[in-house]
Amino acid sequence: MANIFELTNVGFTADGKPILTDINLTVTAGEYITISGPSGSGKSTLLRLLATMLTPTSGTILYDGQPQNTLPKPEYRQAVSYCFQQPSLFGETVRDNLAFPFELRGQAFDEQRALAALNSVELPDAMLTAKITALSGGEKQRVALIRNLLFLPQVLLLDEVTTGLDAETKATVHALIERHHQAGMTILAVTHDETEIAAASKLLTIKEGKLVANHE
Repeated sequence: MANIFELTNVGFTADGKPILTDINLTVTAGEYITISGPSGSGKSTLLRLLATMLTPTSGTILYDGQPQNTLPKPEYRQAVSYCFQQPSLFGETVRDNLAFPFELRGQAFDEQRALAALNSVELPDAMLTAKITALSGGEKQRVALIRNLLFLPQVLLLDEVTTGLDAETKATVHALIERHHQAGMTILAVTHDETEIAAASKLLTIKEGKLVANHE
């Protein structure tokens, strides 16, 4: 399989403080990598660098063999999709959020596709017209996740998206992510969840801004 990411001596410093130092990492297309480590160790910073939400202060990141900083961000972010720990919904309804990926691409909203996405995370059709202010935390997280997946990216970056979810909702989210992984999507997921860490097929550990372990 081809390498989708190649990081060479990547570092990130903010306000004179090193957050990440000399990160060297190769991610093969189709891999599912779980990233763990203490709070403040730089895990989320790494995902944000991969998502082009931050720019490395040293080193290089290649995406699909090309320097990340030479690629147009709108197209890149459609291919490399970042899902926040705290779901960020906008507008008034769930429909507003699920229509947005279509609007970005200049396409008409496909309601049946949106309903199928809701059903894939065990949300009912009626949720489409629900006010976002009426949603629970778990419902918001599921809506945010499927918004990222209505048009399938090549890479899905997950920043502790199951934090605070009940066991049943976690299982639903895990099943959806695993289906996409089995279909060939590359996934990098930051987590503190001991169950997710124990179940990881490939685990990276970051401590004090450095990559300290890589377990198969």
